[in-house]
Amino acid sequence: MNDPSDHNYLIPWFVGLVVGLLALDLAVLNRGHRTPTIKQAGFLTLFWVALALVFNGWVAWYLGGKAALTFLTAYVIEMSLSIDNLFVFILIFLTFKIDEQYQHRVLFWGILGALVMRAICIFAGVAALQRFAWLEFVFAGILVVAGIKTIMKKDEDDDDDPTQGFIAANIGRIIPLKSELVGDRFFVFENGKWLATPLFLVLVLVEFSDVIFAVDSIPAVLSVTTDTFLVYSSNIFAILGLRSMYFVLSKMVHTFRFLDTGVGLILLFVGIKLGIGHWVVIPIEWALGTIIGVLTGSVILSLIFPVQNGPGGANT
Repeated sequence: MNDPSDHNYLIPWFVGLVVGLLALDLAVLNRGHRTPTIKQAGFLTLFWVALALVFNGWVAWYLGGKAALTFLTAYVIEMSLSIDNLFVFILIFLTFKIDEQYQHRVLFWGILGALVMRAICIFAGVAALQRFAWLEFVFAGILVVAGIKTIMKKDEDDDDDPTQGFIAANIGRIIPLKSELVGDRFFVFENGKWLATPLFLVLVLVEFSDVIFAVDSIPAVLSVTTDTFLVYSSNIFAILGLRSMYFVLSKMVHTFRFLDTGVGLILLFVGIKLGIGHWVVIPIEWALGTIIGVLTGSVILSLIFPVQNGPGGANT
């Protein structure tokens, strides 16, 4: 693992940058209720990736080449693992029959909530790792199990369907729910009381799925570094591009059948890397090359061996 020297003094400045980027995203890039075409979503995805690379250039200039390489590795890990999370978002929207014109509102507030939740998880995870070194083996085990589970997952498995879980089944007992959608509104006032719409339930499920996703995602990045600033900034830049990437992936969900396998292999790799880190140090350049190679290979294989019989996801 890299030198855990922190650059926490940069985090308030970075948060200010993120607030500005969110304002840009809301006011300019995704203004109104227009559903982006796959071409528009693709350009927006490239925009966020390019922005992350520009930020990585600044990291190289200000913190040095090693820090920049660490940021880039953590960012690629986050981006690759985000793909699996986006499949869950697609499942949620399909289950609740949410029209595309309302999906971007849920994704915006879902991503905003994720920024806060990730900050809490990252600061807690870094503090725990720095105090209890043995947690590295716990995190390694989580990643290995998650990798195996992802590789073995089949389309017919619905164990991870968040719409069938505790949250969806019990939220109506906490907050009164309206049975039908009301445009893009999360709450409506009827008969003297506030009711949550199904769109709010979808938002809760999106937030919940991101928390579950963070259980795998954050240990994976902590296998690269415990520098809080680099972990947080790489996470946030990956999250900022999720909304546009969603609209690309939702239209190509049946194309990349081996993405889940690639994500599972990445989880396995970073888990093993973290577990053996005290005895075998894998250079970060090798780690970055391996992750990019696995992700690229899964895309190429998906294009060479497309799904033949009916719709399906990974490993059909």
